[in-house]
Amino acid sequence: MTPRSVAAIAALGVLAGCAGPAAERPPAAAVTVPPVWRETTAPGAAVELAWWRSYGDAALSALVEQAVHRNSDVAVAAARVAEARAQLGVARARLLPSLDLNVSAGRARRLNSFGTPGEANSFSTQFQAAYEVDLFGRSGDLVGAAGAAMHAGEAARDALALSVAATAAQSYIALRALDARLAVARETLRSRADALRLAQSRFRQGYGTRLEVEQAQAEYDATAEVVPQTELAVVRQENAIGQLVGDPSGAVARGAGIAALALPAVSAGLPAEVLRRRPDIAQAEYQLAASDARLVAARKAFLPRIDLAASLGKLAMSGLPANPNLLWSVGGSVLAPIFDGGRLAGEMGVATAQRDQAAFAYRKTVLNAFREVNDNLTALRTLDVQRAHVAARRDALSQALHHAVRRYQAGYSPYLEQLDAQRNLFNAELSLIQVRADQLNASVALYLALGGGWQPERR
Repeated sequence: MTPRSVAAIAALGVLAGCAGPAAERPPAAAVTVPPVWRETTAPGAAVELAWWRSYGDAALSALVEQAVHRNSDVAVAAARVAEARAQLGVARARLLPSLDLNVSAGRARRLNSFGTPGEANSFSTQFQAAYEVDLFGRSGDLVGAAGAAMHAGEAARDALALSVAATAAQSYIALRALDARLAVARETLRSRADALRLAQSRFRQGYGTRLEVEQAQAEYDATAEVVPQTELAVVRQENAIGQLVGDPSGAVARGAGIAALALPAVSAGLPAEVLRRRPDIAQAEYQLAASDARLVAARKAFLPRIDLAASLGKLAMSGLPANPNLLWSVGGSVLAPIFDGGRLAGEMGVATAQRDQAAFAYRKTVLNAFREVNDNLTALRTLDVQRAHVAARRDALSQALHHAVRRYQAGYSPYLEQLDAQRNLFNAELSLIQVRADQLNASVALYLALGGGWQPERR
């Protein structure tokens, strides 16, 4: 190695030491992964990519798939990925030299040195080349930041698609719950009509009172009021689903009733596995990587820049020798920042703050993921216990109503006893529908919290 080479390497080392100060990630942004979940999970199947098929309803599956493929928000997210991919191409182009061709032609009338006018034609061609030597890797860091931003956009698109799928499934569950509530209300209304006719008959025969008739009429009207309210809720839910799937007609095909929907058992795995399963965590991680790369590039902005330029061209003019003149130039320049009023330091401060924001955003996303999984595991366990109690209460109230009706018909009890039994049974049946819907929604939310079978692409 020659002394000149040693001096050049030493000079580069000195220049590298002129980069901005390193900024470590804030310690408060660190995440501690728990070893196990708070709930002891029963064995279950691994989360599949098409997890919505586990509920055993073809109409639900078709609705979810339609929502994922036709939702407007998912289309916008896909367009943002295309934009980020184009930005990556722009960043990569900065690593290559630029070549330009300039062709010009003209005709002019001029006076020569003797004052005689004359006309002359001119024609020139010129190739120009420029290249910034990425000596310290700053342009490469910007390419890395653009690539991480593109991958973050892809993960954001996948996270949005997963959210849309879960929203579609939960919207369908809500619709089937409303259908069940409407069926219960209509069936109860028919029994209220029978009770009203019985009270009126007993009153006409002298076995009942006007009070019993008025009570039966009031109970009938109270139940009749629920029917149009629920019908309106059904229509609104269908319209919301139509907006979600991009179908303004609002027509939603039905499949299995809410009681017939399967409640799949899901394997939650270990908390550390969630970090690799959720697209929103991958998005936050890519955003953190992009901010790190931008911060490194901001540090290297303190270092000199080396620009190379060259041009080659020919100039031909009428009145000159037949062979055109060959013109060329080659040069280079070094731009080293000396004083910029604190601009570079300010840009590095901005990059540092953005990196810290990305680090805390990543921590928040991970903690939110752990909370969602724990919440829905607990919800599934407690709702199962609650549903068993509500079902037992519904069965007991059904028997109580049967006995109350017979006692009233035989004249052993007042109508108020039958009225209370009817109200309690109606409320219990509605509660049972709601608990079942809550179970199914918690199951969908657990699929969402576990990443919905998402896997990062192999790159």
